[in-house]
Amino acid sequence: MALLGGTFDPVHYGHLRPAVELLEALCLAEIRLVPGHVPPHRPQPRLDAPARAGLLDTAVAGIPGLVVDRCELDRPGPSYTVDTLEHLRRSLGDQRPLCFIMGWDAFRGLMRWHQWQRLAALAHLVVVTRGGDTQALAPALDEWMRARRVRDPAALRASPSGHVLFQAVSRLEISATGIRRCLALGYSAQGLMPDAVWHELALRGCYGYPQISRAITPGRLNPRHV
Repeated sequence: MALLGGTFDPVHYGHLRPAVELLEALCLAEIRLVPGHVPPHRPQPRLDAPARAGLLDTAVAGIPGLVVDRCELDRPGPSYTVDTLEHLRRSLGDQRPLCFIMGWDAFRGLMRWHQWQRLAALAHLVVVTRGGDTQALAPALDEWMRARRVRDPAALRASPSGHVLFQAVSRLEISATGIRRCLALGYSAQGLMPDAVWHELALRGCYGYPQISRAITPGRLNPRHV
């Protein structure tokens, strides 16, 4: 089982497609998508937590192996990953393999995370890489990583925690920032997320204007990563 956290503000194919690829590449039974309540390392989300979780439910409906876990929404204060992993360990036990999925940029900043050195004692770290992720790690983090790195996903199933695996996924040039900007300007985000999610966002006017009947004007806006 694996855990993928984030603000999902809003959820889009840049979240969902890599998750599906990881399910298959790592032979995972389940990936839990965990919307953060109060993310400690980034600006607060635009949509409230119940709305983001509800859109996640809509997004994963019909995708086997992807489920929404609301454990951080029930906990006051900052949504620290170490607390979430401890919560899961209490329910899963000490021996079941558990993976925590994170992006390359997040991993590069791992030493700034709350109690970061405890994470590998609770779970394996699966670092998602895409073409172009070539920045060097800080020397101390690089040394820490090399002592734990494995290259075969099978190693993650042989022990409950402690390893670091780098796993390549498709690079999709979609960002929540770009989508929010697109919607704020009144343009459609259709095609960047499941239609059911787009329909809810457009109907309710999230991040901008109601736009069910709107179509994006070619050349007017490129809602890619900015």
